[in-house]
Amino acid sequence: MKGFYPAVYLRGMAMGAADLVPGVSGGTIAFITGIYDELIESLKSCNLESLVLLFKSGPVAFWQYINGSFLISLMLGIVTSVLSLARVISFALDEYPVPLAALFFGLILASALIVYRQIPGAGKQLLWLFFGLGFAILIGEIRPAEIAATPLNLFLSGALAICAMILPGISGSFILLLLGMYQPVIDAVKSIDIVALLSFVAGCGVGLMLFVRLLSWLMHHHRGPLLAALSGILVGSLSIIWPWKLDGEGQLLSESLASGWQNVLPWDYAQKADPQLMLSLGLAACGVVLVLLIERFAKKA
Repeated sequence: MKGFYPAVYLRGMAMGAADLVPGVSGGTIAFITGIYDELIESLKSCNLESLVLLFKSGPVAFWQYINGSFLISLMLGIVTSVLSLARVISFALDEYPVPLAALFFGLILASALIVYRQIPGAGKQLLWLFFGLGFAILIGEIRPAEIAATPLNLFLSGALAICAMILPGISGSFILLLLGMYQPVIDAVKSIDIVALLSFVAGCGVGLMLFVRLLSWLMHHHRGPLLAALSGILVGSLSIIWPWKLDGEGQLLSESLASGWQNVLPWDYAQKADPQLMLSLGLAACGVVLVLLIERFAKKA
């Protein structure tokens, strides 16, 4: 069995940080850092056949079959990031929502370009690109629901959110926000609520094992249309992460993406609060550069 992979661990930390922010997908980080296909195939291998192999051939064969060192390194990075950054991200979303959103706007914009460049025969997949664009805009128009944070609802929310988290372009955190489950999950992480966390994690595990098989099939048989749709979703999701937002009555949002939010231009936002335009533009540019650097160094790793 091979050991721990520090480079994969760091990618996992980046994925965990991304998944904490509504509008940003950990799957996007996996894609631009070059581990997406390996991640999908490794997760797909966690099946009944692997359990049979465990009992017939032992743990070494099982570990190699599921690419265990890769998965454990990645998952440790994700867990480390979530546990260590949950409070930081929550604080930044509350205290510095505009600059933080601008940073992730730049990250997503550059990610869309990277995904688009990898589409086989990109010019022939424009229909799927526009489909993804429309889908993301439609999702962005859906407003948060009110659902009680029961163990069953947390389980179902985890199953749905993990499908989004593994896709480049769709934010699992935003799906949780639409379901009204984002804050309960963040609170559970911060307070180490074992029952809530186990319910949510169990839902994530079940949803992931079911969805990853479909995703693997699409990647192998319809890679061009899938990447085109995901590229469109990334572009469409820019409307979700747009930094300058007001509520339905034209006032400042009381919470991140509260019900009735609307995108406005920076000078319209300036009538209510400081749009922090120069700082936000600078951070957006940093986001673009950061993604391009991540892609460049990931190819060499």
